[in-house]
Amino acid sequence: MLGSMRYLGTGWRLVRTPGLRRFVLAPLAVNLAVFVGLGWWAIDAFGDWLGDWAVLERFGDVWGVGFVLALLQFLFAAALVFALAWAFTLVANLVGAPFNGLLAERVEAHLTGRRPGEDPGWLSMIRSTPRLLGSEISKLLYLAVWLIPLLILQFVPLVNVIAPILLFLFGAWMLALEYLDYPLGNHGALFRDVRREARARRGSALGFGIGVAALSAVPIVNLFVMPVAVAGATALYVDHWRGGTPSRR
Repeated sequence: MLGSMRYLGTGWRLVRTPGLRRFVLAPLAVNLAVFVGLGWWAIDAFGDWLGDWAVLERFGDVWGVGFVLALLQFLFAAALVFALAWAFTLVANLVGAPFNGLLAERVEAHLTGRRPGEDPGWLSMIRSTPRLLGSEISKLLYLAVWLIPLLILQFVPLVNVIAPILLFLFGAWMLALEYLDYPLGNHGALFRDVRREARARRGSALGFGIGVAALSAVPIVNLFVMPVAVAGATALYVDHWRGGTPSRR
């Protein structure tokens, strides 16, 4: 599990490689625009909500109540931050999917010495756009099915103590699927195929996803996560997953 985290470092080195840098600019611009726009909205929408917790401080003179309220505020805030980080990442990937697919293709070509497809890069990107967008929509539906009950658990007494951990692990799993979909998808894999392949290598996928989830929650750093994660996931795929890729060409 921990070994797959190092591929984020590999991804960082790859996106700075001459010949690959120009394919990073579009995903980076998309990520920056989405995070700035949605970040502004989130501060406006949830800032007052979190501030309303201050009203409860009047109960702080009651033994133990102040501590419990502070703990609950921290857990809710942490869950909200992680949920927003994942939501922002998925929206950025939905917008930038064609560019991410092209970046994954070029990274694989750099690592293996050959492109996964026969078409020129930009033409391949255009042709793959419908499949990529369909895959992103499938991911959003999959996310909704699991995220809604996990968010409800945040409000269940006792369970809400471990609910943020479950939410974080699910987010890590979701991000692993998100980024592994690009190299696998370049070989014709559908989202259900990506899930099957990730389940077969659960430790490797989850370890990589945990690294991405942690970085996605760090301000400023999260602006650069998307292209780095695409490159890192492609390197992970080339090193350990390529032999089992489902072929649909």
